[in-house]
Amino acid sequence: MGHNTVTSRRPPGYQTEITLTGEYKNIFVRGRADGYDPDINQLEEIKTYKGLLERMPENHRHLHWAQARIYAWLLADERSLAEINAALVYYNVSSKDEIPISELYSAADLEAYFAGQCEKLQAWADREVAHRMARDRQLTELNFPHPSFRTGQRHLSESVYKTASLGKCLMAQATTGIGKTLGTLFPLLKAMPEKKLDKIFFLTAKTSGRKLALDALNVIHESNPELKLRTLELVAREKSCEHPDKSCHGESCPLAKGFYDRLPEARIEALERGMMDRDTLRDVARKHQVCPYYLGQDLVSWSDVVVGDYNYYFDLYAVLYAGTVMNEWRVSVLVDEAHNMIERGRKMYSVELSQFAFEHMRQGAPKALKSALDKLSLAWIRLVQAQEATYEVYPVIDEELHFALQRVVTRITDYLAEHPTTNDAGLLNFYFDALQFVTLADSFGPHSMFDITRTEQRTSLLHDNTTLCIRNVVPAPFLKGRFEAAQSATLFSATLSPSHFYSDMLGLPEKTPFIDVQSPFTPEQLKVNVVDHISTRYLRRRYSIMPIAQLMAKQYRAQPGNYLLFVSSFDYLEQVYEAFSERFPEIPIRQQSRMMNEAEREEFINRFTPTSEGIAFAVLGGSFGEGIDLPGDRLVGAFIATIGLPQINEINEQMRVRMENIFGLGYEYTYLYPGMQKVVQAAGRVIRTRDDRGVIHLIDERYSQPEIRELLPRWWVIGGK
Repeated sequence: MGHNTVTSRRPPGYQTEITLTGEYKNIFVRGRADGYDPDINQLEEIKTYKGLLERMPENHRHLHWAQARIYAWLLADERSLAEINAALVYYNVSSKDEIPISELYSAADLEAYFAGQCEKLQAWADREVAHRMARDRQLTELNFPHPSFRTGQRHLSESVYKTASLGKCLMAQATTGIGKTLGTLFPLLKAMPEKKLDKIFFLTAKTSGRKLALDALNVIHESNPELKLRTLELVAREKSCEHPDKSCHGESCPLAKGFYDRLPEARIEALERGMMDRDTLRDVARKHQVCPYYLGQDLVSWSDVVVGDYNYYFDLYAVLYAGTVMNEWRVSVLVDEAHNMIERGRKMYSVELSQFAFEHMRQGAPKALKSALDKLSLAWIRLVQAQEATYEVYPVIDEELHFALQRVVTRITDYLAEHPTTNDAGLLNFYFDALQFVTLADSFGPHSMFDITRTEQRTSLLHDNTTLCIRNVVPAPFLKGRFEAAQSATLFSATLSPSHFYSDMLGLPEKTPFIDVQSPFTPEQLKVNVVDHISTRYLRRRYSIMPIAQLMAKQYRAQPGNYLLFVSSFDYLEQVYEAFSERFPEIPIRQQSRMMNEAEREEFINRFTPTSEGIAFAVLGGSFGEGIDLPGDRLVGAFIATIGLPQINEINEQMRVRMENIFGLGYEYTYLYPGMQKVVQAAGRVIRTRDDRGVIHLIDERYSQPEIRELLPRWWVIGGK
């Protein structure tokens, strides 16, 4: 916006967005100059800023001048100019004032400067070219790390390789046990030289997924010890920060001050390590006294494989996606446990603003922000004062509120530019949420809802608290561009059925192929019983409690061992737990609590041992329904007393209406498919290896319905009970 304002003030002959290229030995330079005025022979680089120009760091100005001089030489060379004016135009987006700084250079001086800068880069460029050539040569000859592929693993690998070769997308449904992680990474590594891929992004929903990817890459390295591959693990800032009590600037954090002075040596050492996981980055960062988080961010540009959370590529401000677009990287994306992408995508493109948190922040906000915050407070109050219901969905976002929020975001941005060391958590948290709200409001459409929830909050600030929410329902419009930017993408999981549901919700290209990889397990390994004489529907729930308890006791007495019971809610869990403990006190049991922390969850899982026995009670869709690995006798059976349908409430019903309008399958897309995905994931905890044996009881009369049976794994042989 600032660039357009400046260029609009220029005379008619002024040229904008000039693409420039040049070469020096094996270095190719490309860029786009902001503008050129042929009448005064002046190339201009426009830089926007807020606050006082004197406060701009000196290293930023050096960088700006370097860019201007390089562009000036490229333009002078292209147009055979003997000399040229190079100008920096600093534009204050708040005051709308321009501060031009111009210097006249001869073409000879600019050519010498260009050559000098390229020479400084030459050693690094030679290193990178050598690395790429060695990497591609070794990947062409890469050996699979095991004597043979597992059942289904070859099919998966061949499909991933073909997808990369064709530059397409793929959905692959594959059970645990075939080696999905290795079966997707290996073929992509083989495809890198042929398809001239710059990077592979292995994206996961959980830390455990990152570990599996890193372990698979280590296995490949062990079988191919000469392989020159740079693997980077990206870790969230709050988990990698060495000084969580300090702000991320040189006046607060010792690792931020002089960061760029120490970065080059840290970068070289990290890249020489090859495997740059969390521990390696921390070790290198401590040695060179740099921030491990920002070291990792810098290393993205020089890495071959990047392993990290979904948000690094799919989020609104995703660093991997931004790098792909800006640098025109050729990347292939692997999405692990892709069934999680729908809910994660919704969270990435949703935002909430709490009135109570806002009013609390407003009371202590700086005076410079008072006027804008007061106007937002009034707009907020006017919007909600007519709302009588506790929850209401609005067809559009209120214009007065939207405008007031935009003004607040602008004022806070200006304030932070003038006070860069501000560390008020309340102000900063609100600012980031408000910025997200304004951004999402600008792209608001049928894919999302704007709703307001009122809750009782009797305080000195408010009688009731309200929460404004832009709630994403269908992530597809936001994610579609992410998939288009990748050279290829593969989404894989044990539960991706029906494929049209995931394709529609995630914005995959039309006719994206779907494969259901052959399971390595046999029906003899898993006994699946449908218990259709028990109903777990809400109105029949109290009649199901004792029959469920009796069924579990019967199974346990016939085959003692470790079992999991999954039910639909904590209330239901407590009712079954109480009835079972009273009726069968001799059978060991334990239950998932409502607010387990990480240590408590770990302790809960660790109590499943090869020699332990008992029944653990858990809620379907919670911490223990997926992502846990209990092979062998650590888990011999599961009781699933629900079909997993999400709770019927006002929010889900509004989502159902939107799903019906968009896809014509409101009930299926909102309730049935998400529910059954949780069921299959939970059941998947029982059989983890080709040596496992187990039993699953599916408890509900609806499991007899054909449309439910179609959503169960095809390798199951289902019996009645």
